[in-house]
Amino acid sequence: MMLRKSFLFILLLQFGFSFGQLSSKATHGDVSFNNDWLFTKGDPKDAEKTTFNDATWRKLNLPHDWAIEGPFDKKYNARTGGLPVHGTAWYRKHFTVDKKYAEQQIAVLFDGIMNNSQVYINGKYNGERPFGYMGYELDLTPYIKFGGDNVIAVRVAPEDLASRWYSGAGIYRSTYLKINNGVHVPLWGTYITTPQVSDEKATVKIETTVKNAGDKNAIVTLETKIIGGLNNVVVSNSQEIKLEKSTDKIITEELVVGNPNRWSIENPYLYDVVTQIKKGSTVIDEFKSTLGIRSISFDAKKGFLLNEKPVEFKGVCMHHDLGPLGAAVNYRATERQMEIMQSMGVNALRTSHNPPSPEMLQICDKLGIVVLDEAFDEWKIPKVINGYNKFFDEWHERDLRDMIKRDRNHPSVIMWSIGNEIIEQREKDGWKVAKMLNDICHDEDHTRPTTAGFNNYRGAFKNKLAYQIDIVGLNYKPYDYAATVKENPNMILYGSETSSQTSSRGTYHLPITYEHQKETHQVSSYDVTVGPSWAYPPDVEFDVQAENPTFLGEFMWTGFDYLGEPTPYGGRDNSTDGYWNDDWPVHASFFAPVDLCGFPKDRYYLYQSQWTTEPMVHVLPHWNWEGKEGDEIPVFAYTNCDEVELIVNGKSMGRKIKGVDTTDIPAEFRGFERGMYTSKYRLSWKVPYQPGNLKVIGYKDGKPVTVKVIKTAEKASKISLTPDRTEITADGKDLSFITVDITDADGNIAPLANNEVSFAVEGAGVLAAVGNGNSASLEGFQETKIKAFNGKCLLIVKSTDATGSITITATSNGLEGAKTTLKTL
Repeated sequence: MMLRKSFLFILLLQFGFSFGQLSSKATHGDVSFNNDWLFTKGDPKDAEKTTFNDATWRKLNLPHDWAIEGPFDKKYNARTGGLPVHGTAWYRKHFTVDKKYAEQQIAVLFDGIMNNSQVYINGKYNGERPFGYMGYELDLTPYIKFGGDNVIAVRVAPEDLASRWYSGAGIYRSTYLKINNGVHVPLWGTYITTPQVSDEKATVKIETTVKNAGDKNAIVTLETKIIGGLNNVVVSNSQEIKLEKSTDKIITEELVVGNPNRWSIENPYLYDVVTQIKKGSTVIDEFKSTLGIRSISFDAKKGFLLNEKPVEFKGVCMHHDLGPLGAAVNYRATERQMEIMQSMGVNALRTSHNPPSPEMLQICDKLGIVVLDEAFDEWKIPKVINGYNKFFDEWHERDLRDMIKRDRNHPSVIMWSIGNEIIEQREKDGWKVAKMLNDICHDEDHTRPTTAGFNNYRGAFKNKLAYQIDIVGLNYKPYDYAATVKENPNMILYGSETSSQTSSRGTYHLPITYEHQKETHQVSSYDVTVGPSWAYPPDVEFDVQAENPTFLGEFMWTGFDYLGEPTPYGGRDNSTDGYWNDDWPVHASFFAPVDLCGFPKDRYYLYQSQWTTEPMVHVLPHWNWEGKEGDEIPVFAYTNCDEVELIVNGKSMGRKIKGVDTTDIPAEFRGFERGMYTSKYRLSWKVPYQPGNLKVIGYKDGKPVTVKVIKTAEKASKISLTPDRTEITADGKDLSFITVDITDADGNIAPLANNEVSFAVEGAGVLAAVGNGNSASLEGFQETKIKAFNGKCLLIVKSTDATGSITITATSNGLEGAKTTLKTL
């Protein structure tokens, strides 16, 4: 993490030229450049010119994803969410820089524009970036009209079939205006490593690039401080440096921290590294970087070691969209996603299949989640006709180097992935590209290993790609783990993409079968339905990981449901190239243990039962089966306790022991012929249905330690509102996620309710989005109403810049309404 404090910004405010507020969530840049942009869809002629009339354009703040605004339409391709992710649009912003700063360096930094962006300043072409996932900086200095009106214009032109999932569209990540002294630390200008770490002391090596952009030689002082808690300076260093005009220099320092507080999953302690450049006693530039003091190593026998202690990856793959909010980056929404993942037991993230937002890495640093940072989904050979392959030859080196420079100071980042399921696995010379990318990674960062996710198991080894990287990831090859270890005893291996189980929250199909029911457009939450040919139940991966203890662990697909790739209700329509329209209106995935809204499915608790130690127990399905009185209903329980007792309407159905009592589930997947798979991770009973309640008790050492109860709900009667936070920041960005439950008169969730709920938001906030987690719903995310899905929906409220209160009212025909209040501070 890097953050520059702009001393000039204080002066700019004094003279009335404000470019926004310094963001506490920013990872770099001087000042936020997100506010007061103008936007239009289409490609108007001369939109880059200063004389262009933009008076009728829409005013908005960044980050912005135009595609999430909809509408859903089959013509937009269900594979990318059935939303308008392609087309052309323009953004323009007017701003002023006082002429007294004419000697300064003015730049703009975009964290990401989706995609094929071109930037103009005052009518002059300034630069471009095809790749939407990587940020870039442009020097505006030669074109700025100091003291006058300046116009920055951005043309964005994402193409159809440029992605295999929902990408979003527009300037969807943050933007910063940078005002630098001629002598300054440039973008991503520090490289911090910890070559020696022990409990007694740590050596912190800091390589700082200092740039002299001026036309005169300079003598300055470089001062570096490592700051711990309570703003305590732990260690510092100061030295004079000489810089010739129009040059830069790398200054290397080694500072020793005594008794370091080491960054770990359990204790993600962060220091700040503050780099100041002084001219005499005046600070002319300050650059702040985050430091996590930790050691990492990998071994074919011992696995992954963090601070010399073994850590098994309990990981998830995640796409970048934020569900109903789309792809537009929001710090709180990203933080909430990772908090939910962490509560499931997740300790590792794979950024599938592209560089993450800077905010995501900042959050993983803070929470203690290790990260596999991934660069590409394509190399030279395409998966989709307008994918990254079109730009690979020209842009791959810059994109990869920039990703590593941007992210290499994050203690959470532990591996660089050069690709996912790349088609070059099948090519005889595919290893050459792998080697080239591997060498770039090692050149930019010698402290972390390289990796890739291979799904063509035989091709990756036969064509030698697997031997060009440091650590080999296998996608969906559980039954090849043992053979791979035997054939490559010194190779470090892990499951880079696993399971791909699909399900819908709160939906249960009887009888239990591995086949999905196409007519319902939902997937049973008994979590045995596979759907895609490559997928298999989570239980299989649990088994093979235990049988292959040298594996580093797994990254299951995926942590959250995401827009696009509507598997298993997706397939190619042969009348078009690559379109997935035959199962419309399904427009989002079913893969995750958590739905688009962040509501846990039953599978969340299956993973939690394996990945956490705090006593927990979960029971399924719901207990509303009108018309099936007397029929046997399969009841499953997931737990990390020793035993579980099931009590139905006050009568014990007996205790079952985890790992001893097993459950046979129907299955069919690669390497396993159609039949019953025996799971050690699920306890089950067959219960004749009668209305009432199910109660499960978890026991450890013979003592009850945790309980869960579900009851038969009566008729849906009222609405319940539960905010995740009742106080939020009045910054125009912070969010409260409000769970909306449909309940009976006694407060029991009505698990089949689909009532339409309308919302009113008044006061110091606005409605940001609604959702229900239903991948087959075409209701707009930015409407003021939505139908509940299996008893639940979600309202997301965003603050304004005003302090005060926000009143939220929810109503529905035939139901008692609800009201809640938030505070903005």
